[in-house]
Amino acid sequence: MHRLNVVGTSCSGKTTLARALAERLDLPHIEMDALFWGRDWTPVPADVFRTRVAKAAARDRWVLDGGYSPVRDLTWSRADTVVWLDYPIRTVLSRWARRTVARARSGEEFWPGTDNRESMRLAFQRDGLLAWILTTHRRRRRTMAAQLAAHPGIRHIRLCSPAETERWLRDLQPALSASTTTGAIASAQKP
Repeated sequence: MHRLNVVGTSCSGKTTLARALAERLDLPHIEMDALFWGRDWTPVPADVFRTRVAKAAARDRWVLDGGYSPVRDLTWSRADTVVWLDYPIRTVLSRWARRTVARARSGEEFWPGTDNRESMRLAFQRDGLLAWILTTHRRRRRTMAAQLAAHPGIRHIRLCSPAETERWLRDLQPALSASTTTGAIASAQKP
């Protein structure tokens, strides 16, 4: 595995798992949200996003987190493995709540220079992340299964629970101590 794309619905833990994979496999980590979002939660122009993703995907080795369908042709044409976090809605919503509250309290900036921060006001907006999760979870689950089936040349790994993900990651490099692996996955469950 040299080019992995970690996909899943929002708040499933893609970035945390991608970071853990990158560390274990000694690969660079690329966060697609950081390529997509500009200042004040404004998406960058589509051509800029495609250029950024094309440049990132052109590398020989990477772990990329995010499943933006408008650039999937760029990512999946290069990926050798897709890791799909296919978690139940209750797991995703629990992670969303913990992450949202923690980030709203801390005021932490998501990506340097963007001034994008979590707030409780944003959290419950009609077009906010909660609404996005609630309206897309089921549909995205169906479409992802179909899209993976349409790409038999890419190894895909479907993980349906945080416990299953933890076992898979632990078994990926058995030389790692259980405490190191558990700690990495535990952070995926934190906000």
